Amino acid sequence: MKNTRAAGATLIELVAAISICALLATITIAGLASLRDRGAVRAASTELASALQFARSSALAESRVVALHFDTVTGRTLVLAHPDTLLDLPLGDWYGVTLSATRDSIAYGPTGRGYGAANSTLTLRRRGAADTIVISRLGRVKS
Repeated sequence: MKNTRAAGATLIELVAAISICALLATITIAGLASLRDRGAVRAASTELASALQFARSSALAESRVVALHFDTVTGRTLVLAHPDTLLDLPLGDWYGVTLSATRDSIAYGPTGRGYGAANSTLTLRRRGAADTIVISRLGRVKS
């Protein structure tokens, strides 16, 4: 007696295989999204820390007051030395992060000392990822 069954998979086997593939794809995509969020927050945090250091070194180099203004609505940070805008960082647009700050601005004096910092905290967030930068009373950056 000959076997007349065609070689291949049954419908149930195909559905099971596709379900397993879909489950694995979902897990992988969720992990990649989380990794992407952490990377964006870290990059934005690095940019912001660099802007703080730039403001301090500009104040020292030019012997004038240099201020940083934090716009928490748009996620933008401005480095200002009246009447000039030295740096404009639209972190919200660039990295899709939100910015929260304990103060709306801080300034560095001609000696590089921070004014209005008083242990200010800046927090950058994107979905579940977050990073915090603390500015000491003297204007030093800790991330």
